[in-house]
Amino acid sequence: MKIKSVAPQGFTLVEIMIVIAIIGLLASIAVPSYVKARDNSQQNACINNLRQIDGASQTWALENKKTSGDPYTLSVIKPYIKMDNSGNIPACPARGTFAAGTAVSHGPTCTIPNHVLP
Repeated sequence: MKIKSVAPQGFTLVEIMIVIAIIGLLASIAVPSYVKARDNSQQNACINNLRQIDGASQTWALENKKTSGDPYTLSVIKPYIKMDNSGNIPACPARGTFAAGTAVSHGPTCTIPNHVLP
């Protein structure tokens, strides 16, 4: 009678280390791209919210016979802005805060420096 010996099945330590190194390399390539894409999308969303606030201030000025030099506040133009789900003015996704322009002709601003209307 012949006895068969079965070779042990599994991965060696070197094979597992190579797989982990490849996964680490792929992660180091992907993470900076993800961060850049997230920052760009937050900036675009903030700029679109600024456009909405600017449009609301222009509409408010037309309906109330205001000139382009008249000041306004966010509370005055609130009825002209599409609110978010909780009933507030849309916020900057990067945690910046909006401020009304000093006049209707000057657009609103965000506290984050590169979030500006073109």
